[in-house]
Amino acid sequence: MKYNKLLFLGVVLLGLSFTAQAQSKYAVINTKYILDKIPEYKEADKKLKALGDQWQQEIDEQQMILDKMYKNYEAEQFMLSEDLRKKREDELFMKEKALRDLQKKRFGYEGDLFKERQKLVKPIQDRVYNAAQKMATARSYDFILDKSEGITIIFADPKLDKSDDILKELGVINN
Repeated sequence: MKYNKLLFLGVVLLGLSFTAQAQSKYAVINTKYILDKIPEYKEADKKLKALGDQWQQEIDEQQMILDKMYKNYEAEQFMLSEDLRKKREDELFMKEKALRDLQKKRFGYEGDLFKERQKLVKPIQDRVYNAAQKMATARSYDFILDKSEGITIIFADPKLDKSDDILKELGVINN
């Protein structure tokens, strides 16, 4: 969300700069392209996918247990006393709540997957951001726009795409 707001602000400022000053200097980069070229990012992404798959399997197993409990309850509920029926309903409710809590813990906002992503991916994203800032300062760019996500660019002159320059700055490519 914060990223989208900054991106929107950048686009607005770019639009204002075109009207106020026709000599603005800007560049376009593709952070998705850049990140996909960084081996550490690929490794972090693979690790996050494996963790997500593992946690999803854990949730799926718990869901299967819950589904079986529901089927057993539906088959037996007419033969149970009122007290036993209430007890089984309470067990089902608690099991369902535990499953929702587990899903939230693993995949919810600021859950385990979010925290792992922050730990593994954010430092790499920060390196890309710092390299872009360094390039912007060194080359006197007024703006660097990211065309990878969240913004629609109908046309971007390929000579404006400085993604390879960021990769050079990061030491990922030597060309």
